[in-house]
Amino acid sequence: MIFSVKDVQQFQTQKDFIDTAIIPLLSINFDDSSIKQSSSAAEFMMSLTNFIEQQFKGRLMVMPPFSYTEETKKGLDINAIKDELHRGGFKHVLFITSDHSWTSLSNQIDIIWLPAIPLESMDKSVKKSVLDEQLKQVIPVLSSKWSQV
Repeated sequence: MIFSVKDVQQFQTQKDFIDTAIIPLLSINFDDSSIKQSSSAAEFMMSLTNFIEQQFKGRLMVMPPFSYTEETKKGLDINAIKDELHRGGFKHVLFITSDHSWTSLSNQIDIIWLPAIPLESMDKSVKKSVLDEQLKQVIPVLSSKWSQV
């Protein structure tokens, strides 16, 4: 499920089953030397979260991506976002990113870090294969969360 009117209406009637929120964290950088890599990482993360959503529709909701710069990241209260989603009815709140610096907060938030893979030059079948492989990294994390009481 995605954060859309149609899916939110379904979420409201099935909160017991749709218990997981995934929030993509996207670092954006407009420096000439970094903008291409930043956009490639964002494209990878959005493709991956859309792929995860398709595989687990009815069990999780992918939130709109949270984009930040290095400067705005300093003032971001990630725990407040997590708490708000818990109050909204999600038992599990996971953040997913290609920015390794977020792993330093793994004792406070559930974070899935995956290195960005440039998808822009891949054909559809190779892209799907890469996303399948990345999904295999995410499934154990989701399974572990879902097995907790």
